Amino acid sequence: MNRAALRRAALTEWGPLFGTVRRALVRKKLRAIPMTLAAVLLTAVFQIVQNQSWGFDPVQRIGSVQAQLPWWLALLRTPLSLFVPALDLPVWGALAQVLLVFGIAEICLGKWRTLAISYVATLAGTMYARLAVHIGPDSVFGLPPGAAEVVDTGPSAAVVGLAIFVSWRYRAWFTCAAVVLAMAVEVVIKPNLAGKEHIAAVVAVLALCAADEVRRRRREARAQEDVRRAQRSGAPASRS
Repeated sequence: MNRAALRRAALTEWGPLFGTVRRALVRKKLRAIPMTLAAVLLTAVFQIVQNQSWGFDPVQRIGSVQAQLPWWLALLRTPLSLFVPALDLPVWGALAQVLLVFGIAEICLGKWRTLAISYVATLAGTMYARLAVHIGPDSVFGLPPGAAEVVDTGPSAAVVGLAIFVSWRYRAWFTCAAVVLAMAVEVVIKPNLAGKEHIAAVVAVLALCAADEVRRRRREARAQEDVRRAQRSGAPASRS
């Protein structure tokens, strides 16, 4: 494939998405991503605090999720768990993920939808962890009992979910497929709690994508029907 063909392929894949993000940043600059900046700041604060002798326990009490916790407590902690960096991973990775993926999603989807999809993806992983421990290690879908004690924090499941939803919405099919394939390869190579939770997030967000697709097609069909009805009656079409 020559350079011109690669350029055309890249424009087809990322052109609409890049254009949306670029226009928002040129027009509003950092004001286009206030929620993302707040999330980056919150993640950095949690990282600083949990590395202090006095701060580790408070952060764990408000944002640490484990499969062995009672349901109600896990649900209470799940929203903040997105912004508590995993202890075994470099914090700059979490900050970069939040800034890049949350930022793109906030511009393309809006802050509330971004937060909702992030929560659904993270909650799907949390729910799966409990189910997998219950199933046990004898099943390909299960996990050993020790996984119930693993501290489960960080934005990775939310990042995976947002990447899939945004690429689906903007018809970046190769990117969407690449993210799904990468998560599948991850769980094959390293079938641990994090990898399997990412697959749960993928499944949950793909379900959201399918529901969104159905909703959009129905809305388009209604709009087309309004146009046809207006044309038959000679009246202007209504706007939805």
